[in-house]
Amino acid sequence: MKTKFILHGGFEPNTKQENDAFFQEILSTAPKEPRILLVYFAKKPDRVEKNRAEDIDQFNKNKGDRTLSFETANEKDFLGQVRSADVVYLHGGHSGLMLEAMKKWSGFKGLFEGKIVAGDSAGANALSTIFYSDTIGIAEGLGVLPIKIICHYTEEKKDTLEKVRPELETIRLPQYQFRVIEEER
Repeated sequence: MKTKFILHGGFEPNTKQENDAFFQEILSTAPKEPRILLVYFAKKPDRVEKNRAEDIDQFNKNKGDRTLSFETANEKDFLGQVRSADVVYLHGGHSGLMLEAMKKWSGFKGLFEGKIVAGDSAGANALSTIFYSDTIGIAEGLGVLPIKIICHYTEEKKDTLEKVRPELETIRLPQYQFRVIEEER
């Protein structure tokens, strides 16, 4: 069963978060009527509705002939919500908030199996083994993917993770750039 991860380098803060190619990639292999789980664990509660509306607009703008259904993740029902979703979208924000929420559960590799999992900035950081964030520095992700990642990448950050876990590939993602990783099980 194939699992598709789409890691995004993040958006420019305080701007309209548009990136058609990213949302098109998320939906490119989705079923005709995908169930999309929107995860805002990296956001403060007062930001969720605004981000949810923006994300739904972006998905709908890029859906083609698909019929989309959306659910917003909550910590109480999260594991069941992931199981029933076709697409799990880990919205960006603060990596520390995302990790604090998600470290309550384990076994994400198995939970995400066969799904499309998109991680934007903090979401991508959470999926990685090691990441660099301007606000946290070098930190450990959930280890879903055996990678190191630098989102919001600029040339000044090039060697930030060079000496940390050198056996892992380093993915450097500038804003609005993304990378697809597919795993077969």
